[in-house]
Amino acid sequence: MLKFRLEIVTAEKIVYSDEVDVVVAPGIEGQLGILAHHAPLMTMLQPGELIVKKDRDEVCMAITGGFLEVRPDKVVILADAAEKAEEIDISRAEAARCKAIEAVGKPGIEAAKAAQQQVDLSLAEAALKRALVRLKVAERRKKRPH
Repeated sequence: MLKFRLEIVTAEKIVYSDEVDVVVAPGIEGQLGILAHHAPLMTMLQPGELIVKKDRDEVCMAITGGFLEVRPDKVVILADAAEKAEEIDISRAEAARCKAIEAVGKPGIEAAKAAQQQVDLSLAEAALKRALVRLKVAERRKKRPH
């Protein structure tokens, strides 16, 4: 299979840089599969699972959004945050999930607070989505044979 260069970068560090076979990314309109010689493309990414395949190895990451650019010489992912499955602290992710579920479940009381509550609800829903993605990626790693 033809390979291409992949770079995954956050504001803090280069998370991944190597020659790979396939990248599956959570685009804003669905999953994107990228192979060598893909047409040039730039798109936003939503929080989700990013899968990188190289030979017989597979690397799973939880990303919280960002951008993906397919260039003629490489693919670049500028991620808001990215964690490899083995880096995810499951107990911390589970605690974040529980806290987000609690925040999402709180009903609004006063109409004057509706706008702030909507912002709080949106933030809680985003936190819940991030926690669920992290747990999914970590769980997938636990199920894979080593």
